[in-house]
Amino acid sequence: MKLCFSLLGSLLLGSLLAMPVQAEQNTLTEAEKLAGWELLFDGKSADQFRNYQADGLSDGWVVENGVLTRKDKGAGDIITKKQYDSFELSIQYRISEEGNSGLMFHVQETEKRPWQTGPEIQIQDNVDGHDPQKAGWLYQLYKPARAPWQKKAEDDAGLDTEQILDATRPAGEWNEIYLRVTPNQSEVMMNGVSYYRFQKGSDEWNKRVAESKFSAYENFGKPTTGHICLQDHNDLVSFRNIKIRELPAENEVPDPSHGELSVKPVNAFPELTWENWDAVDEKGKVRPLRPIVITHANDGSGRMFVATQHGTIHVFPEGGKTKQTIEFLDIEEQVAPYTARGANEEGFLGLAFHPKYKDNGKFYVYYTSAEKAHTSVVSEFSVSKTDPNKADPKSERVLWTLEQPFANHNGGTIEFGHDGYLYIGLGDGGSANDPFDNGQDKSTLLGSLLRIDVDSKSDDLAYGIPKDNPFASKDGQKEIYAYGFRNIWRFSFDRETGDLWLGDVGQNLWEEIDVVEKGKNYGWNRYEGTHPFGNRSMEDADNAEMPVWEYDHQVGKSITSGYVYRGPSVKDLTGKFVYADYVTGKLWALDYDVANKKLNGNYSIESDKMPVLTFGEDEDGELYFSIETANGRGIYKFASSK
Repeated sequence: MKLCFSLLGSLLLGSLLAMPVQAEQNTLTEAEKLAGWELLFDGKSADQFRNYQADGLSDGWVVENGVLTRKDKGAGDIITKKQYDSFELSIQYRISEEGNSGLMFHVQETEKRPWQTGPEIQIQDNVDGHDPQKAGWLYQLYKPARAPWQKKAEDDAGLDTEQILDATRPAGEWNEIYLRVTPNQSEVMMNGVSYYRFQKGSDEWNKRVAESKFSAYENFGKPTTGHICLQDHNDLVSFRNIKIRELPAENEVPDPSHGELSVKPVNAFPELTWENWDAVDEKGKVRPLRPIVITHANDGSGRMFVATQHGTIHVFPEGGKTKQTIEFLDIEEQVAPYTARGANEEGFLGLAFHPKYKDNGKFYVYYTSAEKAHTSVVSEFSVSKTDPNKADPKSERVLWTLEQPFANHNGGTIEFGHDGYLYIGLGDGGSANDPFDNGQDKSTLLGSLLRIDVDSKSDDLAYGIPKDNPFASKDGQKEIYAYGFRNIWRFSFDRETGDLWLGDVGQNLWEEIDVVEKGKNYGWNRYEGTHPFGNRSMEDADNAEMPVWEYDHQVGKSITSGYVYRGPSVKDLTGKFVYADYVTGKLWALDYDVANKKLNGNYSIESDKMPVLTFGEDEDGELYFSIETANGRGIYKFASSK
C-alpha cells in the first residue's frame, strides 16, 4: 500500500534526522539504517561475539575507547554468536607492526581450528608482516587483480599494471575490508578498492582449493552458512565499525527511503516523432535514441530543446504539447560516436543556452571530439538569423578543449548559474580508482567543477576567469569552482534558491549527492561518499565536504542527478530534489533543508525500473527525464497518483 506524506509529516520526520556527515565511530548513517545494515559492535561491549568452541569471551579481548582489541596472550579466536549465509560485512582493522590476524566466514565449530572450515581474508602488516600473502588476500586462494578492461586502458596510458594491486594503509593506521558473500558471487574490497571476486563451490574454486593446503581438510569451504571469525595470531590487532547486512535470496535490500510518494512517471510525448531520425540505420541495425539533455532557452517561447548523445539537438516547438520535433543542429560527424561498449560515456553530453539568448542567440555545447581521441570540447554556437528553430552550424567558436587519459568519466553537464557564469562538470579522467590522483590535484582541471565567463576573455583564453573564482589568485587551475569529484553525472541549480545540486557517480560501493559551495573539496579519491577510499594520504582531504545523501551499491550503482522540483503540477514534489539510479532504474525525491543542513527525508517514487539518462526542466519548471528507446518516445514527466 502506498504511503502519502503530508507537509506536517515531513516536518515531524525532519526533526528526527541528523545531517548526513561522516559517521561517528560504531554508528550507522541514516542511509545505512534504512538499507538494512546493522552493527555487530557498538563500541561499548562485544556481546555479539564469543570465543571459538566456548560459551563466553576471554579476558584477552578488551573494549577500550570504542575499539575491540586482541590485547593479551591466550585471547583465542572469536566468532559471532549468530551464523550467516548470504551477507555483506564492513569492518575496520588496525594491525600492529609485524602483526598478523585474519577474518574468516562460514565457520563451523566441527573442526579443531576455525580456518579448517572457513576461508580466511588475510590481515597483516604488508611491509614487515611475516607472511608473503598480503592483507585482503583470500589466504592461499585469491589475490587482487585488475579487471581486463582496466588493465588494457591503463596499459595504453603507460601505467604499470603488472605491479600487485595494494590499497592497504600501513601498520598502525585504520583499514577497511568489505566482504560480500552470496551463492552466485562473492567479493572482497580493501578500502573501497575491488580486489577479487569468487564463487564458492565453482570449478575454479575447487581447483584452487585442491592446490592449497586446505585440500587436507574435507570440510574446508563447504559450509554455506556459519559464523564470522576474528583470528588471534598472537599479535596486537584492533577492530571497529563492524557492520553487517544479511542478504535475502533475491539480493533485494530494503529501499533507503522513508516511504513512497503518491507520484508516478507518465510518458510526456506518447505520439512524438523526431525529424531526420530513423530507428534503423543503413545496415539494418536498430539505432536507439538517447536523449541526453532536456532544457529550454528561457526566451519566453515555451519551446523545449532536447539533445541526443549521437550529436543532434531538436526543438520541441510547442513545448510539452509537441508531436513533431524540428532538428535544430546536427554535428554528429564531429562528435565521437556513442557505442554501447567501450565509449558509452563519450559523444554529445551537454547543452546550455546563454542567459541572454533571447537577445544574442548564443548557446553552448559539450562533446567529445571525433577528430582527436578522448578530447572534450566546449563550443559556442549561434541561432540562424533567419529561422529561430535552426542553429547556424557554421557559427561554432571553440571555447575550451581538454585531453582526457581514458574514454570514461567525461562528466559533460554545462549549466549557467544565477550569476551568469557557465559551469562545466568533469570527471577524474577515467579508468578506475583515479590512477593519476586527479580528484585531489588542483593543478589539473580533471575531477573538478569549472566556472568560466563566456562574455569576456582572460589572457590568451577564449573565455574569462571570474575574479571571485576560488583559485583565480592562488595555486590551482583558475577555472576550478570546486573539486574532489569522480564523475559528475549531472548537476543543476535550484531555480528558486540558486543552490547547486550535483550527483557524483561512485566507484565500487557508494553513490553520492552534494550541495556544492565555492572552493570546497568533495573528497574523491580519499572518500567515496562518507567512506574512506584507497591508501593515499588523508591529509589532502582533511577539509573534505561530506555528501548530503548517499546510497550503497546493493541499492543502485550509478546516480543520475536531477533537479529540485519547482514546477506547477505535482505538489508532493515541490522543494524536493528528484534523482534516479541508472542501473536499477529507481527514482527518489530527497527532502533536504540546505539552509539548515538538515535531512527531512528520502522518498521513493513509483517506477517500472527505468534507466534514467538525464533530467531537465521546461521554461515553467516542469520536470522531465529520459531513457533510451527504440521508438524515440522515451521522455517522461511526473504526475500525482492519488
